Amino acid sequence: MASSSAAPVVRKAVRLPPLPTIRDLIKLYQLRAIKQLSQNFLMDARLTDKIVKAAGNITDHHVLEVGPGPGGITRSIIKQMPKHVVVIEKDHRFMPSLELLSKATVGFTKMDIYQGDILKYPIQSAFPDLPVYEWEGKPAPVHLIGNLPFAISTKLLIDWLRDISLRQGAWSFGRASMTLTFQKEVAERIVAPISSPQRCRLSIMSQIWTKPSFKFTIPGTAFVPKPNVDVSIVTLVPYKEPRTQLPFDLVEKICRYIFNMRQKFCRRGVSNLYPENLRDELTERTFKMAEVDPEARSFQLSVDECLRIAAAYHELLQIYPHIESYNYRACKKTCAADDDETDESI
Repeated sequence: MASSSAAPVVRKAVRLPPLPTIRDLIKLYQLRAIKQLSQNFLMDARLTDKIVKAAGNITDHHVLEVGPGPGGITRSIIKQMPKHVVVIEKDHRFMPSLELLSKATVGFTKMDIYQGDILKYPIQSAFPDLPVYEWEGKPAPVHLIGNLPFAISTKLLIDWLRDISLRQGAWSFGRASMTLTFQKEVAERIVAPISSPQRCRLSIMSQIWTKPSFKFTIPGTAFVPKPNVDVSIVTLVPYKEPRTQLPFDLVEKICRYIFNMRQKFCRRGVSNLYPENLRDELTERTFKMAEVDPEARSFQLSVDECLRIAAAYHELLQIYPHIESYNYRACKKTCAADDDETDESI
């Protein structure tokens, strides 16, 4: 296992050899943003530099970039001289501009290009020469940076939080950090404190395993084509010690149920965890065991209160194992179908 105390080699930022501008490349290769892929190009190098600087020191580090497109943020990453950059791009149309950039990095930064879906890419294989860093030490010299497609940003974040909890994927190397773009509203949800109108499942999940920080907002007018929303940058650094040892999927389930009816008392959402014949009894027991006010609204709950509810549910599963498979939504559909059949028979 690598020591996290090793002093990094300091190298100055570099000036790339003359290259066509991103705007020129888009014209040259007749690249048009595809709405279905949530594509929006960021042309201003000052803004892409600002995004990369939000990730902290990446000199001599390892960077995985998601959705580089024509390579605007990639250029800003390379100027900071990381040791190794891996870019994951689904759209084959961007391969020529990325390959042009890869050739320009020869001699000071290794750059690999993977054409494919980030949801299917085995991140743990991205940096085969990188040793494992102690989780309890300093963060690993690994960074995930990306202008995420809006359509998959929340799913990606939840998947990566699960990987953090299991210390797999990018986090098999140690405590890798993330610097990512989200719709401003989603970014506000990630960092939302107690009683904030934006507080939701994503807030709790992000704040259990990482320390998220809202960095800054880029107006939609800076992108081509202009999205209907502004875009914000959030960094997330995994905790040395997560706030729970409960299984990720169990905690995610509890948060989903708690926030399913965010304007009602939180007991309403929690009660749906249990089949009807046990609902009242187990709901009451859950809140007594968790020492949480059942008449609080979901957005008024702290991370610790949500985790105490999850711990109570986990304890009740040991007594009533069959409730784990209960799905009140499926039950509602079945009951509705039965009602329809009854109506037709009448």
